[in-house]
Amino acid sequence: MRVREVQFEQEPEPVTGQGRNTELGIVTYTFVFLFLIMIGYLVYLNVWKADELNSSAYNTKQDANIDKYIRGSIISSDGSILAQTNISESGEEIRSYPYANVFSHIIGYATNGKAGLEASCNRDLLSSHASILTQLKEDDDRKTQGDSVVVTLNAALQNAAYDALGSYNGAVIALEPDTGKILAMVSKPDFDPNSIGSIWESLITDSSSSVLLNRATQGLYPPGSTFKILTSLAFMRQKPGEFRNFQYDCTSQLTVNDVTINCYNNNVHGQEDLKAAFAHSCNTAFATIGMELDSGDFRSLCEEFLFGRALPTALQHSTSQFSLDENSSYGDQMTTAIGQGQTLVTPLHMALLTATVANGGIMMKPYCVDHIQTYDGDLVSKTSPSKYKRLMTTEEARMLTEYMQETVASGTATALGWYNFSVAGKTGSAEYVSNGYAGTHSWFVGFSNVENPDLVVTVIAEDGGTGSETAVPIAARVFETYYNVYGY
Repeated sequence: MRVREVQFEQEPEPVTGQGRNTELGIVTYTFVFLFLIMIGYLVYLNVWKADELNSSAYNTKQDANIDKYIRGSIISSDGSILAQTNISESGEEIRSYPYANVFSHIIGYATNGKAGLEASCNRDLLSSHASILTQLKEDDDRKTQGDSVVVTLNAALQNAAYDALGSYNGAVIALEPDTGKILAMVSKPDFDPNSIGSIWESLITDSSSSVLLNRATQGLYPPGSTFKILTSLAFMRQKPGEFRNFQYDCTSQLTVNDVTINCYNNNVHGQEDLKAAFAHSCNTAFATIGMELDSGDFRSLCEEFLFGRALPTALQHSTSQFSLDENSSYGDQMTTAIGQGQTLVTPLHMALLTATVANGGIMMKPYCVDHIQTYDGDLVSKTSPSKYKRLMTTEEARMLTEYMQETVASGTATALGWYNFSVAGKTGSAEYVSNGYAGTHSWFVGFSNVENPDLVVTVIAEDGGTGSETAVPIAARVFETYYNVYGY
């Protein structure tokens, strides 16, 4: 007789109070954790990212204040009106720019969208910190005048830089190395912001000249021989026992494998030490140095100097490029060392590198808003100079300054050597090919009053040829104007 096995389902164990509490605790902690993340993100947006979000050209929230405030004025450091709102007889608000094209990129426009300081200072221009009594005196149906933005830009210096650049496309920047104050920033080709509405279609469809691009902050160029400042610094750091005794016999040409490097115009420089090679901008000497450098360490140095990284500024800008690495060929090493190859840099970046040398190795954060004030002159807020980082030692900065002084004394920038103020600088002739066309950009970077530097000037003149023939005279005009305006 077979006995059938009967299986009984096992009853689940009852959930105890402790189990329920554990599950409830997990759910509670999960929600608390998510809530804290949300609160943290909101704090991040409202504290650390508030200025960036509020000043974004894509944020229309601040434009709601148009119904309450008349857009404030933008004023230069020497008291010139750079942008203001005029009221017509019919009550229409018309934004005007008395200097027309001269400040077009840095000041920007507030019609057909916003750009430049008109965008980044939008919140300040459409708000008012005038006293309550002052605002109560206004008629009920009258809008309140917005605050004014006083910039670090000097109208006389800006005019001089604009005129000096002449018909060349490119950029000129002048700034104080020890504060980061931008005193002039010119970009060409330019436009008249007073006519932005009527010329808008032509501006946005003209892709060949990129008129709306601020070349000072967004233009990317091969740096040419101005990059030898960083190549020299890399050589000093990697070969501390050799760079002082460096000797090279320049015959104007160097060929390694299938790559040939020529000195500009096939100049033969003869026997040179590092200072002479720097002053004469000897390509073959620096190409030789490039092959001696460790490419990985060179890349690390350039990244420390903000290649491939954002610059410490609120100004909209492009990121400079440096592509050398441990796998790079001799040809890449040589061309990179002389500022050619795949290296690209913005004029603002070169200005900051130069200012770092002038300031004893410390890079300051660049800025162009000095302070905000009410329309009747009361101070609202003021920008203080801010240190970004020490990027080189005082001794390294001193030696690079010495090389740049030699460039003015006996090298490619001797046209700057006869003033009653001293100048240290570096020229550059950056060759490029675009759509089958081969040209040469003209560069100069340098600073004045070397013993106690006053002013850094950076010039890029597209298709200007050598730095000495085009960029140096442009820089000279800026230096001259600076000392005429500020005295010496």
